[in-house]
Amino acid sequence: MILSTPKWLKDLAGAWIFYSILPGWPWIKPRFKRIARFAPWIGLLLGALQSGTWILLSHLGWPITSSCLASIALGAFLTGGLHIDGLMDTADGIAAGKTRCLEAMKDSRVGSSGVQILLLITLIQIATLFKLGSYAPFAFPIAAFWGRCAPLWAINNFSYLSKSPRKNSFHQNTIKSWNEALPALQALLLIITTITLIPLDMINKINLINCILIGIFPTILIPHLLGLYLGGHTGDSYGASLILVETFIFLILASAL
Repeated sequence: MILSTPKWLKDLAGAWIFYSILPGWPWIKPRFKRIARFAPWIGLLLGALQSGTWILLSHLGWPITSSCLASIALGAFLTGGLHIDGLMDTADGIAAGKTRCLEAMKDSRVGSSGVQILLLITLIQIATLFKLGSYAPFAFPIAAFWGRCAPLWAINNFSYLSKSPRKNSFHQNTIKSWNEALPALQALLLIITTITLIPLDMINKINLINCILIGIFPTILIPHLLGLYLGGHTGDSYGASLILVETFIFLILASAL
């Protein structure tokens, strides 16, 4: 008797391919029906790779400035710039005004607002990582996790913006209400458990866990406010929500640690 591959594992394999440029799993045929629920797990993996890069470069004698820039660059590379593109398009759309918002977001050309928001976000992330210093390796997976939870709120609470009123994103066509959040909750439990096991004093552990839990507020607030302003969400605004939430998590951690 040949055991079939569970659907959730096929969806995880699909999320792996969709949300990163990492090679697919040759032993599992990916499925793309319910991949959004696994985005937080992909975020944890990508954030862990950034943390590993930071730690490796630090051991090789690289200064904090170089480790910071290399880790940020790796994050952009591993996602293929998918979310950065969404951030820039969303900024251009907002700058164009509500009547021309969708038109501007779909324009393949990048406007000045898109360039400006990318510059601002990048500089803020660099500044926060400089401030975090030795805590930066903790920040990458935490920020990447919460950033990828943000689209789940947008998908569940806002319609998909399109010139065709009957068209939804493929995420909304396949989402199964709030049980999609279960993998994210499992990932959050893993993060907190890991923090309790690392060699830090109890006060620092408590501060770090508190900062992690506070992350739920920007994760909900940013995509909600963006959805209210735009009147819904698109694939671009999902990406914008992700990047903005990541940046706010960096800010929270840098301010508290």
